Amino acid sequence: MLRAANMDKLLIQPLIALLISSLIAARAYRRKSLDLSGAIAGFAVMTIHIAIGYRYGALLLVFFFTSSKLTKVGEDKKRRVDADFKEGGQRNWVQVLSNSGIASVLVLVLWAKTGLQDKCLDSKESVFITSLIGGVIGHYACCNGDTWSSELGILSDAQPRLITTFKPVRKGTNGGVTKAGLLAAAAAGSVIGLTYVVFGFPTTKCTYDVALKQLLVIPISTLAGLCGSLIDSLLGATLQFSGFCTVRNKVVGKPGPTVKKISGLNYLDNNAVNVVSILLTTILTSIACTYIF
Repeated sequence: MLRAANMDKLLIQPLIALLISSLIAARAYRRKSLDLSGAIAGFAVMTIHIAIGYRYGALLLVFFFTSSKLTKVGEDKKRRVDADFKEGGQRNWVQVLSNSGIASVLVLVLWAKTGLQDKCLDSKESVFITSLIGGVIGHYACCNGDTWSSELGILSDAQPRLITTFKPVRKGTNGGVTKAGLLAAAAAGSVIGLTYVVFGFPTTKCTYDVALKQLLVIPISTLAGLCGSLIDSLLGATLQFSGFCTVRNKVVGKPGPTVKKISGLNYLDNNAVNVVSILLTTILTSIACTYIF
């Protein structure tokens, strides 16, 4: 019976993953949340996540749906401020992989180590597995935190302040933070933690004590969302260029003859900043989970 159930899971779960991923990717392309390359990349990473574990798929989808929805909030205001504004967001394959590539690798390693068996965070059973799961949680807490912070922070009436000097800067400046943006980052992280916990109850089998301890994921992911946003802002203020274009009357991310520098060095673009901040938050959350659980 157990072997038959495992065979069903091995066959049915990937088919379910293919169906869900294809429907969501097609919908996202029609609604301009993803361009064609982004839809193809999104289909691939969604299939990997859902096929290996519904809980990992849930983390990715919560990040994707909430971020896509928030991107479309206040589009008129964002269009006036954001020099790189795109209708509906229209993320491409580079942006998709920047925000899901590291987690996809971690999920594949988890599959190699555990098959399709969902595991609890429990270092007594396996430090390595716990660190991998913690990394996936930190990854999406960071992604969600950074996106919520950016999309809601830019709509705040408060003037952002550069994280390195606390001096007021124009909206759209890399490294500019607001209280609303930071609160949004923490809230976004908590949503990821809550998703992990809720989807974990029906898919994992742990002892009562271990299962109860999983609730600590919520405050951990809240901090990971906030921490990831702060790391992203720090990198943006120092290694990513921001300048004011007197022709376009907007903050831009590249130097030019009509651009007056605001902050940062022209070393990293937005995608590179995302990857570095996600990697650092993933590592920090992974380490924290091995000690806490």
